[in-house]
Amino acid sequence: MGWKETYRTARTGYQDKWHAGNPMLMGPMTHAPWLGSCVFDGSRAFEGVAPDLDLHCQRIVRSAESFGLKIVKPAGEIEELIREGISKFPKGAELYLRPMFWAADGFVDVDPDSTEFSVSVYDSPMPKPTGFSVTCSPFRRPSFEYAPTDAKAACHYPNSARAIREAKSRGFDNAVMLDPLSNVAELATANIWFAKDGEAHTPVPNGTFLNGVTRQRVIKLLRDAGVRVHERSIRWQEFIDADEVFSTGNYGKVVPITKVEHRSLQPGPIMARARELYWDYSHSGK
Repeated sequence: MGWKETYRTARTGYQDKWHAGNPMLMGPMTHAPWLGSCVFDGSRAFEGVAPDLDLHCQRIVRSAESFGLKIVKPAGEIEELIREGISKFPKGAELYLRPMFWAADGFVDVDPDSTEFSVSVYDSPMPKPTGFSVTCSPFRRPSFEYAPTDAKAACHYPNSARAIREAKSRGFDNAVMLDPLSNVAELATANIWFAKDGEAHTPVPNGTFLNGVTRQRVIKLLRDAGVRVHERSIRWQEFIDADEVFSTGNYGKVVPITKVEHRSLQPGPIMARARELYWDYSHSGK
């Protein structure tokens, strides 16, 4: 499904009404597109479930607070509104759920009293777990001293976009981004993992990337299942030498990485176990 089709099926809740398609909510004088005050979150509905939706709603509130925006909708109300949006689609539809806060006014800093809020729900098929290729990007994730890395903010994504663009120019699907100290941070679009000798490893949150909701869930599920999970500083060479590599993130949940630079890999048992555990948890009603 292309973006034009996505726009046609989308539903956006704004100012107590649901709007079809892609409603024009911002203008050229709006603070958000001009000065970058937009924060958002992404969660998923699929197969009749919306796992950890409450945690995603809590996270967007934290993101908005970090930008100095007013919390015009608390997390509980955001969740209720998203579930109302889900009900407008066929049961079991694969949907992306995207609440947003932004400032309408202010100069450089935001005017909190101008805070706006919307929720968009739209068709977005889940990617198949067939795997994808990655390369190490020349572009890096900033630390908290250089950017508002404690928020899921629109202003971070041009950096992700140029990393993906550069990776694709060399024939890869996604980019692995390092932090300022040359440790692996994450992919341009998701958290990254590797497995070695039956144990799982993933970069420790160090203020250069978000500690993903799906990442945290998979860590707990694997540990509860008896798999050792190491959160630590990791160098790129360790991913190249790994037994298996995979990603976790809201868009695809748990997906294998089948090519690291010029080394091909098969989806492995740790990834398969993580995906199985996540799907079981998602349908458990917990």
